[in-house]
Amino acid sequence: MTGAEREAGLAVLGAEIVACRRCPRLVEWRERVAREKVARYRDEPYWGRPAPGFGDPDARILIVGLAPGAHGANRTGRVFTGDASGDFLWSALHTVGLADRPSSRRADDGLTLTDAYIAAAVRCAPPLNKPTIWERDACAPFLVREVTLLDRVRVIVPLGQFGWDATLRTLAALGHPARPKPGFGHGAEAVVGAYRLVGSFHPSQQNTFTGRLTAPMLVDVLGRAARVVSEA
Repeated sequence: MTGAEREAGLAVLGAEIVACRRCPRLVEWRERVAREKVARYRDEPYWGRPAPGFGDPDARILIVGLAPGAHGANRTGRVFTGDASGDFLWSALHTVGLADRPSSRRADDGLTLTDAYIAAAVRCAPPLNKPTIWERDACAPFLVREVTLLDRVRVIVPLGQFGWDATLRTLAALGHPARPKPGFGHGAEAVVGAYRLVGSFHPSQQNTFTGRLTAPMLVDVLGRAARVVSEA
């Protein structure tokens, strides 16, 4: 597949993701959050729709998160943009040379990724950051199609147990079942088909504020991913 074909395919998929209204609970929640807002963003427009993937169509590294933040991607329209989790991730990506700047607060700020692409297992902001199993499975085909289009990807960095499990289900759907199932942990690695998984704790405030995930820990994982593809 050429770069132009990847880019065109991802654009078509992104438009389908943005238009999706498959899960009534998530549609109601994301739109209510966008209407009611929070005080600190009361004067800002909210996206209030599903968040498509973002990054380099020629990427060899895919990062898989959980879902958009209610006042992050659900507000800005771009994954990991506009909240504390995104601040933590962008800084680490910039440190290892995968992002051209260390922070991003808006979807139109010109941020670019090189050799990396970011997607979420669930594309709508869920209440309490907890999608149901039905909602998870309803969204799963989007990631399957994304991985198919990103045919240069060789390393996947799942963020958290949810991202790890979603990645394994996606690869199984593509004909690469992992048996026995590799266990998740920060820095855990597994080879599944043509892909190497390198796990990281999710950069949620619950993890970063408590020190369960530190900046050097995330940099180590992303640096490991970058080294794997550079040595391939």
